[in-house]
Amino acid sequence: MGELRPLGSELTDASRALAEALRKLFEGLDVSVRRYAARHQRDPGTFSRYLNGTRLPPWQVIMDLFTDLAEHRGLAMTTEAIEFVRGLYGEAVHAGASPKHAVEILEQQLADADRISRRSSVRGDVLGDALLDRTHRIADLEVRLGQLEADRIAERRRADELAAAHPDVSGLLRERDALRLDVRRLAAELREAQALRIAAESRCDLLERQLDAVEEPTAPLPVSAARNLPKILVVDDQPGNLLAMTAVLASLDQELVTVSSGREALKALLDHDDFAVIIMDVQMPEMDGYETCAHIKRRPRDRDVPIIFLTAMGADSEHSARGYAAGAVDYISKPFDPWALRAKVAVFTAIHLERRASW
Repeated sequence: MGELRPLGSELTDASRALAEALRKLFEGLDVSVRRYAARHQRDPGTFSRYLNGTRLPPWQVIMDLFTDLAEHRGLAMTTEAIEFVRGLYGEAVHAGASPKHAVEILEQQLADADRISRRSSVRGDVLGDALLDRTHRIADLEVRLGQLEADRIAERRRADELAAAHPDVSGLLRERDALRLDVRRLAAELREAQALRIAAESRCDLLERQLDAVEEPTAPLPVSAARNLPKILVVDDQPGNLLAMTAVLASLDQELVTVSSGREALKALLDHDDFAVIIMDVQMPEMDGYETCAHIKRRPRDRDVPIIFLTAMGADSEHSARGYAAGAVDYISKPFDPWALRAKVAVFTAIHLERRASW
């Protein structure tokens, strides 16, 4: 497993171009496939298939190659090189797009969330045991201190003798106080671990529901019907996210238009004038979702198209308030509930169809 496998014999042009670029990056590391896979705790066979083009790697694998090569050479990778490979990756994803690939992406995210959940659960158990041990030790010390105080009250005349016989009273008090501080710290860590586990379990549940939505079979629409379908614009700079969104919304009677940047979204709105709703990521290079939304709302023709922000930044009040201020009608955090997103899109599509019927 030390040598690179030959390129696959039945690769698409896009997959071959991506594989050749990844092989050049890997050859710059001067390391075997097996050793590099062990370094990142990956299966060497799977990583070898990434390099011969027979399997499309997650984008994180490619970013790891860039990071390792920059560290090996002592020079940072240029933005042009990264964007060039990102373009090849997007073309390869588009050429090989299928529900199976979407399932692989979501299964990887599910595995990551499950690993966090299991680690949090184990840490919660350890902290719970430590907390219980400290509580028992405090109770034991309280009993011992109570006995000492009772002895001092009952035998005041022997106070000096008792003080000499029990010189460790002050030490016990200090130990008790230290343990109380330790208990408060462990309790806070336990609450944090439990909250992390709950969040990870919630993420697992949503990812499983997304997998169910992706794997549901959908029947193709007649060509004549597809021409009259309302359009939905999906904007996200990550090809894997675009593929997953396409799979989740594919069962709706709508035409999906996917783009990977804010500038491409503005161009798509110029080329088409029948969008029912726009689903947009917030974190994008060059022009983020907030700026793109502001440009759209300044156009008289497009200002009434509803915009839903879909982002991994979180749904705290600061981010959501900025989204609504930019002109969005909704702000949804990833991982999202596929049924809830479908319902929201269906509502805006119905409103759009009613308006179109009245024109």
